[in-house]
Amino acid sequence: MTTVLISGAGIAGPTLAFWLKAAGFEPTLVERAPALRSGGYVIDFWGLGYTIAERMGLLPEINRVGYRAEELRIVDDSGCRLAGFGTRVFSELTNGRFVTLQRSDLSRLLFDRIAGQVETIFGDEIVAVEEQAECVKVELKHGGQRRFDLLVGADGLHSVVRKLSFGPEARFVRNLGYVVAAFEARGYRPRDEDVYLIYGQPGRMVGRFTLRDDRTLFLLVFTAGVATLPDVPGAQKAVLREVYGGDGWECDQMLRELGRTGDLYFDSVSQIRMPSWSQGRVILVGDAAFCVSLLAGQGSALAMISAYVLAGELAAAGGRHREAFARCEARLMSYIQKKQQAAERFAGALAPKTRSGMLFRNLVTRTFAIPGIARLAIGRDIADELELPDYSWPSLDRLTSAA
Repeated sequence: MTTVLISGAGIAGPTLAFWLKAAGFEPTLVERAPALRSGGYVIDFWGLGYTIAERMGLLPEINRVGYRAEELRIVDDSGCRLAGFGTRVFSELTNGRFVTLQRSDLSRLLFDRIAGQVETIFGDEIVAVEEQAECVKVELKHGGQRRFDLLVGADGLHSVVRKLSFGPEARFVRNLGYVVAAFEARGYRPRDEDVYLIYGQPGRMVGRFTLRDDRTLFLLVFTAGVATLPDVPGAQKAVLREVYGGDGWECDQMLRELGRTGDLYFDSVSQIRMPSWSQGRVILVGDAAFCVSLLAGQGSALAMISAYVLAGELAAAGGRHREAFARCEARLMSYIQKKQQAAERFAGALAPKTRSGMLFRNLVTRTFAIPGIARLAIGRDIADELELPDYSWPSLDRLTSAA
């Protein structure tokens, strides 16, 4: 039986483990964090990722924990509406197969599908990789040396597997010129249920979204150069205070909540661009291979798609990894490249760098209320032009019935 070590228990890792198990392989999952991450930002989930979740039997749980936002509203310094649109346009573009949920909730639901079925190692990480003729030898920081037939890096934008097997991150990262931060506040007022509010100034924006259990999520995006970002929460908060201090709307109140949070997401908005995602017995999936950027809105779905296709091609090739890896890249490479190009356009629309750019963004946003305009403006970027292949999953029924 082919053994596969998967690094990363976010979105791509558990999805890949599920479908490899469904195909009769023996996956092992290793995650650096001591447990699944909680909190974090929300994602809009639709398209082929939604279809894969459906095939995994996850839609009832996803719809239970998800949100049905009714409006995206852009506001001014006083909180008055400048522009916006009802999110029914997304429902129309996706035939109702659209939901907003926290990324950590999706990760947890995916992991629950393999809990007890797949060996999982938390609190450990790969520190060395040596490819041999018949296997890959890896050294775990705490777990010592182990051998597997294949190694998959599903460990995100700053992938350790990519660094160890393909080279330094700087060779593949493309910075889009923005920084993103996210955090939650409890008991924040006001609460605008089922409305995503956006406030901005040239080169920066704040988004606020109401969550369950009296929680509020803040998403902050601002322009930045390629200088090294601080990796200490205190210094990161200082950057945010400098950028947003003195802005209108609720920014002062938001920054007071920032000072109380102990869980801050803070990173550059970047893409990973690689000529190939595989080398020998090692392959990358999800953000580790082709991060489209957090602002693209489809990173989680694309991670699931790449995991599904990789598992399916390994199954179709009977475990012959060279054949499977080549077919996986042939199916996905051009599709992913188009998604990356669309993501670059979206980043600039979310936080325009000039006041005239903001005015144009608001004008375009208002037109989404006109029937058919949204389909013309963003339908191409939302649509999935890829057709999911039908693979053989001999153990799928057992996995879904055991959940």
